[in-house]
Amino acid sequence: MRVNDCPDMIKNLLIDSFIQLDSSIPVVDVRTPAEFEKGHIVGAFNIPLFSNEERVQVGTTYKQKGREQAILLGFDLTGSKWSGFIKQALELSPQKKIALHCWRGGMRSGAMAWALNFYGFDVYLLEGGYKQYRRWVLEQFERPYNLLILGGMTGSGKTQVLHQLKILGEQVVDLEDLAQHQGSTYGSMNKLVQPTQEQFENMLASALFQTEQGRHIWLEDESKAIGKSYIPGALYSQMIKSPMFNIKIPLDHRVAFLVDEYGGLDKEFLVECTNRIRKRLGPEQAKNAVLAINEGRMADFIRQVLVYYDKTYFASLCKRLPENVRELNCPQNNAQENALLILACLAKTLVIPSNSN
Repeated sequence: MRVNDCPDMIKNLLIDSFIQLDSSIPVVDVRTPAEFEKGHIVGAFNIPLFSNEERVQVGTTYKQKGREQAILLGFDLTGSKWSGFIKQALELSPQKKIALHCWRGGMRSGAMAWALNFYGFDVYLLEGGYKQYRRWVLEQFERPYNLLILGGMTGSGKTQVLHQLKILGEQVVDLEDLAQHQGSTYGSMNKLVQPTQEQFENMLASALFQTEQGRHIWLEDESKAIGKSYIPGALYSQMIKSPMFNIKIPLDHRVAFLVDEYGGLDKEFLVECTNRIRKRLGPEQAKNAVLAINEGRMADFIRQVLVYYDKTYFASLCKRLPENVRELNCPQNNAQENALLILACLAKTLVIPSNSN
């Protein structure tokens, strides 16, 4: 939806219209930095009306002394800030069009809307605020999707194949990129910082919303947890029931790929991660893996832990309906060639998602 080009106005929008505002109109979240950090509309900017501490003060005053006293305190706290708010808004939107929201579409966004509109901004307010946006997010996971799952044992280069599929015109949602984690115990790569669960869901909902309805969407086969990020249950149920293209890469190629991926990481990080799965690896396997890390024998380390990961993956694969799994033998770990093999297989296969009911 494109909003009317009306000067001097504040327009209230329902979430479906707000989410489709022209991309040139910045979305400003006036909640506190702590609220924003926990979760926010994808692409939004934070111009907090109150600091974290100030919001606590206003909330306490509201409960103890009532609404009018809380409003007066709010004006006391923000009195010297208004010119700063307007300057920040102008930096984001020199054309003076801005979208606003707070938690429930109440006093905070209302006050900011009034001030910006008074200065000459066209303001678009989200009815129900961020709370309404979160309802919209959760609704996206309940929608039916035509999913195709890319599977393969650890070291098969699935993420790289997904990227090639996207280059070839396929719709792809990269769960590991959204979660900022590569899925395994070592998946933080000793540098990636994961979003909060709430923000992961926000980004995932946005990515799904941007896909073209009716066309299939490729997702990588994942366990429900990607590091500390959890795939929402309704979407994960669809993933489990969806057709999978399982690429089978020779072990030596998988080991070489993983040595390139993980071999250069800090040894202490690798040892710490290995010790976290010591019970699952088994004491002897874990001991040999740690020894190989410390001695710089990265291929041996990878082979030790792959015994565990391969067993885990096979157990997960067995939970799928056999008729939903297409096996593809790939001679080497070449993302471009393997993506083309998958598309050739897809072209020969009538894919009827088992979760279409």
